[in-house]
Amino acid sequence: MRVGILTKEWPPHIYGGAGVHAFELTKALRSTIEVDVHCFGELRSDATAYPLPAELQELNPALAALATDLQIAQGVAGVELAHSHTWYANMAGHFASLLHGIPHVITAHSLEPDRPWKAEQLGGGYKLSSWAERTAYESADAIIAVSNGMKRDVLRAYPDLDPTKVHTILNGVDTEKYSPSPDPQLLAKYGINGPYVLFVGRITRQKGLGHLLRAWKEVAPDIGLVLAAGSPDEPAIGAEVSTLIAELQSTRTNVHWFEKMLPQAEVKALLSSAALFICPSIYEPLGIVNLEAMACQTAVLASRVGGIPEVVQEGITGELVDYTGDAAAFESALAQKVTELMGDPDRLALYAAAGRARAIKDFSWASIADQTRALYQSVINSKK
Repeated sequence: MRVGILTKEWPPHIYGGAGVHAFELTKALRSTIEVDVHCFGELRSDATAYPLPAELQELNPALAALATDLQIAQGVAGVELAHSHTWYANMAGHFASLLHGIPHVITAHSLEPDRPWKAEQLGGGYKLSSWAERTAYESADAIIAVSNGMKRDVLRAYPDLDPTKVHTILNGVDTEKYSPSPDPQLLAKYGINGPYVLFVGRITRQKGLGHLLRAWKEVAPDIGLVLAAGSPDEPAIGAEVSTLIAELQSTRTNVHWFEKMLPQAEVKALLSSAALFICPSIYEPLGIVNLEAMACQTAVLASRVGGIPEVVQEGITGELVDYTGDAAAFESALAQKVTELMGDPDRLALYAAAGRARAIKDFSWASIADQTRALYQSVINSKK
């Protein structure tokens, strides 16, 4: 079997869970089948990449993505199946399916209808990205949802879809790459002292960082906050987050912000040394970063949205806070829960141990690759 993985993100440019998923899934699949990777951006040694021509550099990002999709669709000739990740590459899979007569599988990492704030980033391009996603989804031979919550969201957003085409295959985590790895020298290097709560994620409305920063004003000043947060979606959210962090840092010395992407080894060390990992997302199909924290044996506090409850077992590997759209209530609940948990280190230790055990038992990439490969074969057989 020879398949094509179509993705915007590929090392060294991975900035979100979808990119991690595409990379780790490809590694696991390559142990048993042939996998060609087609990605956006500059040339790579381990993938076929498609740089945007100079004359198209000024295009709206959505138009630029569609231009790259056209190139990818031409380039995947020879594969038996195209598997696309995120709306950026979905139309590449759709075009390839039409052009080459091959089946198209989509992994649903997020949905444009559930991310209206993307209009801030893309302008009118948001209408294009929404059209592209809908067209690709409604024409795909199969859709993989990364959680049961995501499956429900897909069927709600696109009610014309045949429900039998939507399959849940959970995201995974490499529990060898992400394992307990504290590094006191790293903490000393960055001046991080005392117990701290860690946030890792992009600066986007989806990740709820603004809510966390406003909530932190109500958290005791002896509790540290470490933020590995960069790549703002657009200037307004970047400016908002920067202002909120500056306000906290004006009165607290234990609020640390890493604006640039840290090496994976440093992220792992920060996860391992954190007393608590926090994920205040207002929308999250699954949240690989929660799995990475659990694999590093760290308790998790997260919002009860999307697929997060399928990863973070409340009262076992961490705790959850409701998000209903009421920002003030959510922020107050976050502050109260952080204070409660950070005052109970024994409970955090129990959650941490249970989280590591669950990551190892239920979220291996080998198992996910087996399920994905079986779906590929089923789709290929039905297309013949």
